Amino acid sequence: MIVSTHDRYGRDVLSGDWRAPRRGRSVDVPAEPGTVVEEVETGWVGAVVRVEKAGGMHVVHLEDRRGRVKAFPLGPGFLIDGRPVTLTKPVAAAAADLAAARKAAARTASGSVAVHDAAARVASGSRIYVEGRHDAELVEKVWGDDLRIEGVVVEMMDGVDDLAGIIADFRPGPGRRLGVLVDHLVPGTKEARIVDQARALPGLAQHVRILGHPYVDVWQSVRPARLGWEHWPAIPRGTSWKHGICAALGWPHATQADIARAWKRILGTVRSYADLEPALLASVEELIDFVTEPTA
Repeated sequence: MIVSTHDRYGRDVLSGDWRAPRRGRSVDVPAEPGTVVEEVETGWVGAVVRVEKAGGMHVVHLEDRRGRVKAFPLGPGFLIDGRPVTLTKPVAAAAADLAAARKAAARTASGSVAVHDAAARVASGSRIYVEGRHDAELVEKVWGDDLRIEGVVVEMMDGVDDLAGIIADFRPGPGRRLGVLVDHLVPGTKEARIVDQARALPGLAQHVRILGHPYVDVWQSVRPARLGWEHWPAIPRGTSWKHGICAALGWPHATQADIARAWKRILGTVRSYADLEPALLASVEELIDFVTEPTA
């Protein structure tokens, strides 16, 4: 059938992909380093620098022509030469993730050789004490497998104000060693004075070891890159440190439940010891060695 060009009803207007957006449908493009893209909402144009997981999601870092770098959620919402694309993990990164997953299966989160199908030992008389729940959860996530193999229990002190009394109540001695991890243990602080008093208790040096880290809170022992930061922000005096951190992240922080959820999100970014700062790693490893060392 021949249709006249003047026949207003001669062409089927619904034929073809009539729902297609004006710029075309989005296609998947690996976010390989050097790929230049435009972020639709902000108009930011930059080359892909790296892709990493932060705050529970994958983000892509884009460097503009002035050398400024900005992070965006990996996924849809980008243009290449004016056409919509969905950025996906780069091929090399995906292969590296697979290799890392296979390697991780042979190691615990602390980096120790994994002992599969081994039953946990009966709890020993020795213990590791930490200040609060968040400290305990972080130690469990990274060193839990090792501690269960050794039969070492981690307990919470709910603060160190009465550290000397806590140690005395534990009654350390042969076969009952106590390792204590203290937050914000730096010269001149209240914590340093409390620890000095506890260390001066007579007859305990052989059975008690008190170590710490310099961070205001154990949150800060998580490498800031896990949250997409170069460093943890400075929180003004008079502002609750945890509330200030949540505000900087744009997370709810009005209630204690909000703070608990924020910590869960931060803890969720920790995959292994490599995501923690060296000062915490050194103290925890030394305490584990101390409480598991065979007694003479």
